[in-house]
Amino acid sequence: MSAVIRKIVTVVEETLQEAGRDVTPPTRRAAAVAVIENPFAGRYVEDLSPLIAIGEELGDLLTRRAVAALGIEGPQAQSYGKAAAVGENGELEHAAALLHPKLGAPVRKVLGKGAALIPSSKKRGGPGVALDIPLGHKDAAFVRSHFDGMEVRINDAPRANEIMVAVAVTDSGRPLPRVGGLTVAEIKGEDGLR
Repeated sequence: MSAVIRKIVTVVEETLQEAGRDVTPPTRRAAAVAVIENPFAGRYVEDLSPLIAIGEELGDLLTRRAVAALGIEGPQAQSYGKAAAVGENGELEHAAALLHPKLGAPVRKVLGKGAALIPSSKKRGGPGVALDIPLGHKDAAFVRSHFDGMEVRINDAPRANEIMVAVAVTDSGRPLPRVGGLTVAEIKGEDGLR
């Protein structure tokens, strides 16, 4: 691994009740977050290819961790998302370099597919900043029941010269979805939309 990782945090959220009703089966989502050293903190660098390579490595590592935390096989995952937060000495472009060019391919490989775009967010903040990871169905973007998000915080990250990078996966959509749209049973999974 070319990244200098200070810590990895894995969070599992399981919703058993919503609006006073049982959620059966419970909805579950997991996020794996790496806190890494930002090799370009505090200086402008034209070539961000080292961060792109780190993104590819983290895509595999974090997706495997999140899937394992749910106790499922990769192809059983239904939704995914990714996010990064740079510390105060970083640039948003550092987060983009990690998330966009190469992180997605290993995520899709672990999950056995992933025709839809992986929703993402990036921000700058200090220790304890909320990392909001948007979620969407991995094979069909129009599945409204899976439009969701997961918030994760690490009390001591990111420090000024660090980046938090997260991958989240779910085994279901939102609890008690009822706003219509394409259902999981109707997915074709060919174009990433339907």
